[in-house]
Amino acid sequence: MPLLKTLFINKILLFLVVSMVSLSAMALDFNETQRLANQGDVESQFYIGRMYSQGEGVRQDYTKAREWYEKAANQGDASSQTNLGYIYQYGEGVRQDYTKAREWYEKAANQEIGEAQFNLGLIYKNGNGVRQDYAKAVEWYTKAANQGIGEAQANLGAMYNNGNGVRQDYAKAVEWYTKAAHQGIADAQYNLGLMYDKGEGVRQDYAKAVEWYTKAAHQGIADAQYNLGLMYDKGEGVRQDYLKARQWYEKAANQGYAQAQFNLGVIYYHGKGVRQNIATAKELFGKACDNGFQEGCDNYRKLNQR
Repeated sequence: MPLLKTLFINKILLFLVVSMVSLSAMALDFNETQRLANQGDVESQFYIGRMYSQGEGVRQDYTKAREWYEKAANQGDASSQTNLGYIYQYGEGVRQDYTKAREWYEKAANQEIGEAQFNLGLIYKNGNGVRQDYAKAVEWYTKAANQGIGEAQANLGAMYNNGNGVRQDYAKAVEWYTKAAHQGIADAQYNLGLMYDKGEGVRQDYAKAVEWYTKAAHQGIADAQYNLGLMYDKGEGVRQDYLKARQWYEKAANQGYAQAQFNLGVIYYHGKGVRQNIATAKELFGKACDNGFQEGCDNYRKLNQR
């Protein structure tokens, strides 16, 4: 019953960022801020919009948030334009409208708002309201990434890794994954671990792979937990340690990760670092089977025929 290693998986981040700005008017109460907003003060209009959007000091009301953001956005306020794009993209208080989302994001993006540039990249990557265009996605991700937006850096790394919109370039992928990983972006940490594990874009380095898998695993990334379990299982980049292998497999298995369930079953079947338990092995093979892993089905069937 062999152990199986996960396939190379690139996770495209799908996080959205709503820009927030520091406001000198924070000390003003709601009534005073609203008075200024009604007089056309852009900063106050943005702040009122944010209050309604977040439910800060008022009952959350996306319709009112949109109204105030629009007032500020029409005066050229980039942060309001960004948040208005988000509202239309996700249909918060309005009918979902990707075209309007894109239009508002573009206004903010052209004012060098990194979050808006990132969100435009997502729109083009996913083909939301536009024809899917990887080259456009790369263009906007790059603008946002160069402003330090971690999610954009991670997604740009994935574009270079897969050759989407750009020529495939593992070294560039590693470069962008590294920037995002150092900002704590879990998927970038995982993918960077894979690059070191496979020796793609960098010299193969199991110890580095373990380092990055560990960071991602502690953030709950099941793929990283599984691969980390496998590193301890095989003694790659670390001293072989079946106990740690089992612990990491268990974390991934508890998230329904079929290959982790299968490998955990193998550990119990052979009694590696744990008392041999065929019943537990069978149960785990069954779970892997239920999650679509064929070898789990095969091993469950064999044990069931004993």
